Amino acid sequence: MRTYIGGQEAVSVNEFIELALGTPVELWLGVEGESEEERAARLDAARDILAENPDLPDEVSRVAAQVIEANAPELFNVVPLMRRPTGRRPARSGGKGAAA
Repeated sequence: MRTYIGGQEAVSVNEFIELALGTPVELWLGVEGESEEERAARLDAARDILAENPDLPDEVSRVAAQVIEANAPELFNVVPLMRRPTGRRPARSGGKGAAA
């Protein structure tokens, strides 16, 4: 399945996120090993972007919700776990304390 954002194809998850946000994901999440100075500059840039586009968080949430809704089975290959009913545990057979 191909995904296009603004007429541009996203060929990876990171590219999709970057196209959806309009900025690199590292701007919002940071990078491993960044210095305090780099972090401060990154956060300043992020604040400037949010000040210029205060609707950005809502737009990103809307796009993310649409992608999840359209691709949930592929994105979240989740198998529900079987749960035991609450209450007493079933008795074990054999071993110490078992009836003969």
